[in-house]
Amino acid sequence: MAHLGSGRRRLLAVPIGLALTASLGVLPAMTASAATLDGVAATASDYTGPKLSYVVNLERTGPGTAKQVTKAIEAVGGTVVHAYEQIGVVVVHSQNPDFAKQIRAAKGVTSAGATRTAPLSPVQTTEEGSTQVLTADEAAKAAAEAAPGQEPLEPNQWDLRKIKADEAHAINLGSSKVTVGVIDTGVDDTHPDLAPNFSKDQSANCVGGVADQTDGAWRPYADGSDHGTHVAGTIAAARNGVGISGVAPGVKVAGIKVSEPGTSLFFTEAVVCGFVFAAEHNIQVTNNSYYVDPWYFNCKDDDDQKALVEAIGRATKYAERKGTLNVASAGNSNWDLAGESIVDTTSPDDATPVTRTIDPRKCLDLPTQLPGVVSVSATGDQGLRSYYSSYGLGVIDVAGPGGDKWQVPDTPDKNGRVLSTLPGGGYGYKQGTSMAGPHVAGVAALIKSKHPNFTPAQVQALMKAEADEMACPDKVYDATGALVDATATCKSYGTQTGYYGAGLVNALRAVKW
Repeated sequence: MAHLGSGRRRLLAVPIGLALTASLGVLPAMTASAATLDGVAATASDYTGPKLSYVVNLERTGPGTAKQVTKAIEAVGGTVVHAYEQIGVVVVHSQNPDFAKQIRAAKGVTSAGATRTAPLSPVQTTEEGSTQVLTADEAAKAAAEAAPGQEPLEPNQWDLRKIKADEAHAINLGSSKVTVGVIDTGVDDTHPDLAPNFSKDQSANCVGGVADQTDGAWRPYADGSDHGTHVAGTIAAARNGVGISGVAPGVKVAGIKVSEPGTSLFFTEAVVCGFVFAAEHNIQVTNNSYYVDPWYFNCKDDDDQKALVEAIGRATKYAERKGTLNVASAGNSNWDLAGESIVDTTSPDDATPVTRTIDPRKCLDLPTQLPGVVSVSATGDQGLRSYYSSYGLGVIDVAGPGGDKWQVPDTPDKNGRVLSTLPGGGYGYKQGTSMAGPHVAGVAALIKSKHPNFTPAQVQALMKAEADEMACPDKVYDATGALVDATATCKSYGTQTGYYGAGLVNALRAVKW
């Protein structure tokens, strides 16, 4: 299962082996040879194994290279779904059980791997608690306490006030020339709080690895998750006298759906498509509140997992070079991502999981531990790290309000979770680092609105510089609501901490600078 509402991990402690991306296009010319089986080129119909999806990473970018390697792919029973020539990644389907091993031997291929371990089967999503739907009575109570200039449900938005987004709005609501792409489970663009700011031209369904811009393709499945719509509202719900306000209510928001039908699984081919689509459709910020299935951590000493790291790393770097800042959530597992080891009992999540002990400095959570990606931990109303949030010194970049049911705010609803939009025009509460990430993406969009010529690195640097520094606390809440010692787990170096990185993002400072 993909851990929505968890978002996932963060920053890279070791080089990711993606130096290749900087040299793509300048390596010596390669010659792809058509691999054969028993001296005879195979066809896709020659195999009856389970149909899996693969990524094949090439030595060089461009149509010539892709065309040459396509011959080798077809010769070992692969069918090309889409070739991302600009980053040298080819999405392939094959029923040949030895496809990855055989194509790795072809000239011009740097790595190749299966993006899943078993044919897709329905899996239900789990989050850090279920969605709590706002009731009519709760809505009426909030509206009765709304001050002039506030949205009707804004009294319940402790999270906006925590990062001074409400004060920032008096200076800058964000520019309609800036778009945040929500790479997620789909966005309901018909919601009255999202429709004014939704950009259809920058939205798509990337499931399967090919972008589909058919009208409405970006919306959640009829029986799908409300996750992406909730995230979108936190970023850019309009100040229109309806419901809530987003952190950046003047920017555009786009939906890029990457979760499989009937599941909340996010596979590599869809995520690669999402980043490339964002890069080529003038999207300035992406929000990524998921990890890429089926592996919670992808270890580079495994041939398949290594290929996934390389493919997604190429896609995020391509987006960054095109001017896109990528924001991702650190995860809801309460793990120290800078620790020496983590016991992962959840992978692979599309088949039978096995228990394995990994080194989080070498086995990476994608996309959150990739270079250049902003890693976000979660806090509650009291400013303490949320009980579920993963952390790690040198891993977490910044913190954002993700909600914590034990940190109860002084709001009409007394709910420590984050209130946002739900499909069908509703509103509801969620908690998770998935909710923290969009607060950070919204602040990044405000910075980009004021400084349109800033590079992704400059936006990230300013966001960190203007964050509220937060020292390690003595105590934090655990999953039972008890206060426990935090001195052993929260490490610091200078102004950086493992719990909060550079600190809690500050929207007001971001628009003032």
